[in-house]
Amino acid sequence: MKTARPSVWKLIAMVVAWAVAMFLILPMFITFPLSLTPDRFLTMPHGEYSLRHYRTLFTDPIWLGAIKDSVVVALGAAVLASVTGSAAAVGLWQMEGKLASRLSSLPLLPLLVPPIVSALALSRVAQWFALLDTYTALIVGHAIVGLPFVFMTVAASLESVDKRILQAARSLGSSPLKSAWDVVVPNIRVGLITGFIFAFFTSWDEAVLALFLSARHVYTLPRKIWSDLRDNIDPAVAAASSLMIVVTIAIASIYLLMQARRNKAASQAATK
Repeated sequence: MKTARPSVWKLIAMVVAWAVAMFLILPMFITFPLSLTPDRFLTMPHGEYSLRHYRTLFTDPIWLGAIKDSVVVALGAAVLASVTGSAAAVGLWQMEGKLASRLSSLPLLPLLVPPIVSALALSRVAQWFALLDTYTALIVGHAIVGLPFVFMTVAASLESVDKRILQAARSLGSSPLKSAWDVVVPNIRVGLITGFIFAFFTSWDEAVLALFLSARHVYTLPRKIWSDLRDNIDPAVAAASSLMIVVTIAIASIYLLMQARRNKAASQAATK
């Protein structure tokens, strides 16, 4: 009996954890039936379903423009955050001593600052440089928010990299930039991809910065959804939310499958 108790408690803990997770996650899937309503207002369908609101997303110029702006801003912010975050992680990885440990907390500061404070500060800076309501302002602002995720994933990947391989490349005549590209980047590829995905979806879901940094020329999807929820609750919002959930789940599933295959291949290679 004593040996069976730990497994029973583990099973109970797992069931409770899954129950709590489902309680928190399942409500977001209510958007799927709401998006199939045939009415022009947000209501649950009663025996009749329609795809009219999904057609609105791909025929209405405002919705198409919002999707395009979100894709442009998210891709630009993810690329910028990946470059700066990985560069910061590699630079601190090469440093030693107390200075490196003290500087390692700087890239994480955007996580500590409330979004409304960051948005207010960035809007003031964008106003100084005449960049309000431009792609540049939103890309830079979203990259700042996504940078900590890239820094953390790349720094975690660097923990398993031996610094001596970089020194060996330098001793063979390779330049610092070429050594970093040919030696370090392949070893932190998983961390880079993970950080890029986190930065992309952080930008994709960011609404506070969009409200402060854009007006008419750049109109992202979260800003459009927020405006519709505030002015009139259009069921197209539920359709857009449903598509965002599906895309997020699909990309996460593909990444997890690729990671599982990579781990399986690595384990098979290690056993040979």
